[in-house]
Amino acid sequence: MPPRFEQQAPAGSAPVIQGYAAGGFRVSGQHYAGGVLVTPTRAIDWPVTTLDDLTADSFAPLGDEPVEVILLGTGATMRRPAKDVMEAFVARGLVVELMDSKAAARTYTMLAGEGRLVVAALLPL
Repeated sequence: MPPRFEQQAPAGSAPVIQGYAAGGFRVSGQHYAGGVLVTPTRAIDWPVTTLDDLTADSFAPLGDEPVEVILLGTGATMRRPAKDVMEAFVARGLVVELMDSKAAARTYTMLAGEGRLVVAALLPL
């Protein structure tokens, strides 16, 4: 299993998604191969790399961190996760918006800049 990384953002600032490519994402100067969760306080190496990997427990690494909305970037194109997975998120009170990963990264940047409690859950392109 590859090493897992978590990077804390400096106090008072959200992590910045700086780029993306087929191999992963660059967040606040660190490369994340595969999937990544980006919250208002940290970036987390995320083992979810395809929609088939997505389960009801995929957002467990967020712990009790307050979240208004999760922007689920589904890769190079917007696709829908399995119906039962989406229903599990709704049952837990999670608001999950679907879009391709590039759009999710851009939307995260805009909303985080406004101080919103937003998470980008990004699958690789």
